[in-house]
Amino acid sequence: MGNTCSNNLGIPPAKGPSAVGCTDFMMDYTAQGCFFRLYYPCQKSEKAEKPDWIPCKEYFNGLADFMKMNRTLSERIFNYLFGSFKIPAYLDAPFKSNGKCPVIIFSHGLGAFRTLYSAICAELASQGFIVASVEHRDESASATYYFREKAESENANENSPKTCSSDPDDLIKEWMYYRALQHGESEFPLRNKQVKQRADECIRALDKLTEINSGIIVQNVLQTHFDWTTLENSMDLCRITAVGHSFGGATVIEALCKEVKFKCGIALDAWMFPLDDELFPRVKQPIFFINSEKFQWAGNISRMRKLDSAVIQRKMITIKGTVHQSFPDFTFLTGNWIGKLMKLKGEIDPQLAIDLCNKATLAFLQRHLGLENVFNQWDPLIDGKDDNLIPGTNITVLQSAI
Repeated sequence: MGNTCSNNLGIPPAKGPSAVGCTDFMMDYTAQGCFFRLYYPCQKSEKAEKPDWIPCKEYFNGLADFMKMNRTLSERIFNYLFGSFKIPAYLDAPFKSNGKCPVIIFSHGLGAFRTLYSAICAELASQGFIVASVEHRDESASATYYFREKAESENANENSPKTCSSDPDDLIKEWMYYRALQHGESEFPLRNKQVKQRADECIRALDKLTEINSGIIVQNVLQTHFDWTTLENSMDLCRITAVGHSFGGATVIEALCKEVKFKCGIALDAWMFPLDDELFPRVKQPIFFINSEKFQWAGNISRMRKLDSAVIQRKMITIKGTVHQSFPDFTFLTGNWIGKLMKLKGEIDPQLAIDLCNKATLAFLQRHLGLENVFNQWDPLIDGKDDNLIPGTNITVLQSAI
């Protein structure tokens, strides 16, 4: 895939002290398995390549379906706009760390997939974290895939094309696309079922990383060149957190309720609708809400406020001039007029916005994971102390609504 529309645009490189590697892991080839992209501190290698931001054309098709666009036309448009961009990480580069790495499980938003938040995930990995960006199989991703065994007739036809070099030879790839709400269908039952599955997938990813850390030999369905045995005893499993955007923000809260191994959660512009009300008092971990200025509304903020606590730290800030899409990578990859037309860019410089988000995230993680690092230099951001931040929210919420 390639294009001619990448002048001076690109996903910003990570700023931390470590180079960043990435690789894909699929446990169990069926739809019930677990699929994530792992970002990690790595040895810098001259030979290592940076992978395509959009892995293959089926993801363009999924984005087209999600945006209700014609697939053929939108594939050309998306390929022109985004086809040449690379992830700011080295594919399958050898793992390297000076100590045990805290672990982050990242959950994407509605209509997204595992590669679309690489600016955030790569930055966290460059600061010494191991980050698993889950690709959800609940039909909320634009596109994802799993495999099935070949039928007899398919074994006879060895000429069927492989769409990716890491695909196993003896299995057939099955694509799963975004499921739109049906006409007349109530939305809450679907989204509530999805958020529960998403949280389970995050926990499965954590369980798999726990096995890898303990030295258990794992079977990766995908034929990557990464040596998973190098991750033995590499993770600090006392310091685990969940981070997510939009639907992924709700997934963070669901996951915290289900799994106490998550020591805290960071919800980026969370969409609270999918969550059961009865869940809120059962969440016992600290939570940090980092919101955009343009997406939030009173009903959503009032649901966040239901998590307020006198004894557990629950923080909220709003980044001025941001829109909902200021968190995924799209915001870096479009010029001003296309970005604003498609609501991918706000009024603030997107790199400044993501810097504020990442620094506030790191400060919160140092505070609640007990890290010995320099991230506490950004502690004022947790309280919204910056010219580009609003402490709490810009939305007026009546106390009676909470």
